Amino acid sequence: MSLVTLTDISVRHGGHQALSRVNLAIEPGEIVTIVGPNGSGKSTLLRTIIGAVRPDEGTIEKADGLHIGYVPQKLQIDPTLPMTVERFLSLPRRHSRAQITQALHGAGLHDLRHRQMSDLSGGQFQRVLLARALIEEPQLLLLDEATQGLDQPGSAAFYRQIEEVRATMGCAILMVSHELHVVMSASDRVICLNGHVCCHGTPEIVASAPEYRALFGTGTGGALALYRHEHSHSHDEGCGHDHAHHEHDHEGTA
Repeated sequence: MSLVTLTDISVRHGGHQALSRVNLAIEPGEIVTIVGPNGSGKSTLLRTIIGAVRPDEGTIEKADGLHIGYVPQKLQIDPTLPMTVERFLSLPRRHSRAQITQALHGAGLHDLRHRQMSDLSGGQFQRVLLARALIEEPQLLLLDEATQGLDQPGSAAFYRQIEEVRATMGCAILMVSHELHVVMSASDRVICLNGHVCCHGTPEIVASAPEYRALFGTGTGGALALYRHEHSHSHDEGCGHDHAHHEHDHEGTA
């Protein structure tokens, strides 16, 4: 049984149609990456799954007793507020020393429980956010641009840790990212979102290609993870990018 099934989900923000008839199912243990241009509804989709956004149309079904972990893009903590990592991981409810140690280990951190949150590097801070998501032992982990602001080695290390999380905990992972050069090789499926699901498929090649700038902007310096499109829907809605060559694998040159 799928962990989460979205059927014809539509979300409007004021007069803006953020999502239109989105269908998506997440299976146990798989890693799915959502890609798309800015404003394409990626964060809205994740927030809809966790229940922070109520869809205007469509249905969401979740497996009984489903535990979801969520790692946001960023979290602002007042640097003048004294708060240790241990205290942060015990909000909103207290956890045992063993649970905190296990969560930090799962996030790839040594014991930083007594460090101040304000003293952490960017990479350490994001891993503490990951530890907080892992402490409830989720079956589904959602990552919303979780490495935004990290340098490329830091991002790569973070996503290697995500693969380790899947291997050790067996949880499914749904992540939004622009960093295709480090995340796509770890993904079982890729979903291209531009208000609606443009296309989806399994990643096959990660290469450097100029097409990326046209599709998703220049956030990764033109890196495009190339995958076979599996088209089971119409493009009459206007996806915003060219699918004239979608019936064969795209191959870029490094």
